[in-house]
Amino acid sequence: MADPILIREDAASIAKLTLNNPKALNALSDEMLDTLHAELNKIAADPTIRAVILSGAGKVFCAGHDLKEMTAARQSEDGGKAYFKDLFTRCGNLMTAITRMPQPVIAQAHGIATAAGCQLVASCDMAVAAEGTRFGVNGVNIGLFCSTPMVALTRNIPRKLAFEMLTTGEFISATRAAELGLVNHVVPHDDLDATSMALATKVASKLGAAVKIGKSAFYDQATMGLEDAYAFTGEVMVENMMYRDTAEGISAFIEKRSPDWDQS
Repeated sequence: MADPILIREDAASIAKLTLNNPKALNALSDEMLDTLHAELNKIAADPTIRAVILSGAGKVFCAGHDLKEMTAARQSEDGGKAYFKDLFTRCGNLMTAITRMPQPVIAQAHGIATAAGCQLVASCDMAVAAEGTRFGVNGVNIGLFCSTPMVALTRNIPRKLAFEMLTTGEFISATRAAELGLVNHVVPHDDLDATSMALATKVASKLGAAVKIGKSAFYDQATMGLEDAYAFTGEVMVENMMYRDTAEGISAFIEKRSPDWDQS
């Protein structure tokens, strides 16, 4: 039997997903896109999972879209136009699903994360990278401007620096990615798994209901004007304050004890 294209491993309240097509550099093929999106939807509906790690098997994290599949699609009567429209729509839906699912998602990057692979890192809520990892949106080098990866990238790093990456096609280092805010932590490769798991474990230890409402509000307020954002997040905090477990958490802090949270 062929190895699964996506591997899921659960450890307590953490789900680790591994893109598992190293021969194709874990490219976001049709199968990879659909399988990953379906699994994320399952996780989103599972209240026992409180954090997700997304990694890649083999030498790299993800090299972007599958160019061989895209080239084959040109054989259709419309030159591939309908396929390309569907492909980029599905890819956009996957990236949006990551930001909309209740659990924080941590990208665990190594090797390279390029084009839609870089988009995948930028779409995750947090990212940990191994030293030596390179990030790029270098479609321009083959005549294809990375317009869809640009959406996530420009929501992570300053515009002028994003534009430079998009128009030169040059890679940036993991250290530079951390300086720009694309990744949270850069660690030796041997520490990559442990660092990602430690971050996920810390997130998973918090009140899940609070993280869920907070993640949703985080992305919603980011597109609002200042006054609207404060009005909106004020209502979110009121809702959060009414949770039984939030009241318990505050009481526990005042009384200098561990909270008795109902995390079911």
